[in-house]
Amino acid sequence: MTPLLAGAVFTARQACSDGQVKKKRGADMIVAANWKMNPALDQAAVLATALASQPFFEIKRILFVPHPYLVPMSVRLTGAPLQIGGQDCHFADHGAYTGDVSAGMLRDCGASTVLLGHSERRSAHGESSDLVAQKIKAALAQNLDVVLCVGETKAERDDKKAEQVVIDQLQASIPDNTPPTRLTIAYEPVWAIGTGAVASPDDIGAMHHIIASVLSERFGAGALPPILYGGSVNAENAGSIFAVPLVGGALVGGASLDADAFAAICTAAQLASRNEG
Repeated sequence: MTPLLAGAVFTARQACSDGQVKKKRGADMIVAANWKMNPALDQAAVLATALASQPFFEIKRILFVPHPYLVPMSVRLTGAPLQIGGQDCHFADHGAYTGDVSAGMLRDCGASTVLLGHSERRSAHGESSDLVAQKIKAALAQNLDVVLCVGETKAERDDKKAEQVVIDQLQASIPDNTPPTRLTIAYEPVWAIGTGAVASPDDIGAMHHIIASVLSERFGAGALPPILYGGSVNAENAGSIFAVPLVGGALVGGASLDADAFAAICTAAQLASRNEG
């Protein structure tokens, strides 16, 4: 950690404890659904229709759907206040990469954004932060916005390495010359994804302030990208999570496959946006 960043982290922690730091006013909350490898196509159609029928204001909703569903979901949701995103992309524009999809293919299929660096990609597919950075470059070149995932494992947290792991991921994953307006960060502690365990508000706040410090050093305090929280977000805990300073929304996994549960999370985000306005 550089001396400048170390000082920024200390300042952010102090501001958090003093209650001085708030979410950037005027920024809508973001609620992003990561469907992962779910559901069946007929169920996806019903779910997408239900989500499109729900009116929400002052929040942005994104659906990260399986790649084969991009076209049918884009067609079904034409005109709906929902953005469609891909769950990954390759760093190359084309080539002999069996089973992969390029950022341009995502765009051509209706995606406006892409989810990159998810822990399930980093662990199951061995993706390094350097590779994630190459993918972000490819996505930005194709005019896609990027949601970048970062987060520590339970072992890393137990070893008191969580902060440094996240700092390292941020610094290595974000390419030079990345426009902050095209970037969103999703902090997902790996030990909380799909387990039912949720980081405490204090832990969420502390990590979000560290992330904000890294981003402020990189982009300037006035150009802070949104920072989402992910990891077993549900209808019951969303309100308390959105109340944490610098939480700009949520990346939602399992609960996004239930229209009513996702609507409840969106309602909590809408309320938080209005309270910040």
